[in-house]
Amino acid sequence: SVPDSGPAMAKPQVAVAPVVISKLSVNAPEFYPSGYNSGFAESSFEDGCDGYLTLTEYVQDFLNHLTEQPGCFETEIEQFAETLNGWVTTDEALQELVELIYQQATSVPNFSYMGARLCNYLSHHLTINPQSGNFRQLLLQRCRTEYENRDQAAKGDETTRKQFHAFVLFLAELYLNLEIKGTKGQVTRAEVLQAGLGELLNALFSNPVDNNLICAVKLLKLTGSVLEDAWKEKGKNEMDEMIQRIENVVLDANCSRDVKQMLLKLVELRSSNWGRVHATSPYREATPENDPNYFMNEPTFYTSDGVPFTAADPDYQEKYQELLEREDLFPDYEENGTDLPGAGDPYFDDIDDEMDPEIEEAYEKFCLESEHKRKQ
Repeated sequence: SVPDSGPAMAKPQVAVAPVVISKLSVNAPEFYPSGYNSGFAESSFEDGCDGYLTLTEYVQDFLNHLTEQPGCFETEIEQFAETLNGWVTTDEALQELVELIYQQATSVPNFSYMGARLCNYLSHHLTINPQSGNFRQLLLQRCRTEYENRDQAAKGDETTRKQFHAFVLFLAELYLNLEIKGTKGQVTRAEVLQAGLGELLNALFSNPVDNNLICAVKLLKLTGSVLEDAWKEKGKNEMDEMIQRIENVVLDANCSRDVKQMLLKLVELRSSNWGRVHATSPYREATPENDPNYFMNEPTFYTSDGVPFTAADPDYQEKYQELLEREDLFPDYEENGTDLPGAGDPYFDDIDDEMDPEIEEAYEKFCLESEHKRKQ
């Protein structure tokens, strides 16, 4: 409180904060977080290899960019391939390109699918074709190096097995995405990969530890239907043998309960034809002979004793005839006993029988849709 100092009150003192002068400048350079490459984000590789000193730097930046923004594949892959065609002109450069893509696809989580798509595109659009082999041949040679060590890798320590599993899933994606064009223009899958995946599965099941079995489940969920179709075309029953091995593992292996459940779910998936839905058979008019649900939507009637019956009842005709005779005795009533509109009632006599145009249009649309669904 302010003490009374006579007739005039003393004015309270107000503290004024000192004005802080900002050191920020409108001309300051734009801020980017540490590790953020502004030139990389802005160019989106539209400028090709400008600003890059080496092929490794350019390719690795593009692979990282594709990892973070997979949706850019369709819009930027053509420019990437054109740039590579101007840069990859020697055997050594092509080998380096293959190794960079392989390492990205087997070391970065979730890049195996995108890596396989990238490999397929480059295998058809890179113009260099040295004596040591084109892009696809060198890629398969690189994969073969890992493939040859499959048994040792499946028995190795946890780190070794983890690297091996990444290779297995990348090879599975390659099998699904790598297109081989024949001399007549037909497109097929690489036969060598089909055989390789079978051997990789054998290596995994021969060493039934949990993470090996999980990798096998992922591989079969990814490629099982395609592999089985390919094996059947050759008259082989390798998938039957694979399922038998799975059942033996469930019975005998010391794997965890959760992994056993995964294996059983896989067997169930295969028994349902890998979840594939076949086209429905051509439409046939439903009859009591070919449709067990034929009578489900039939109306229910009642005898004079109140006993319900439908068209499925053996005495349907006899009971229905009795119902018709009862209706003759009560011409002014419906089957449920309510008055029929217009039966001597002046109110109902004045009502127009025609439907409202909007209701009539909606009703016709409903009838057409119902008929279309029924025929489907």
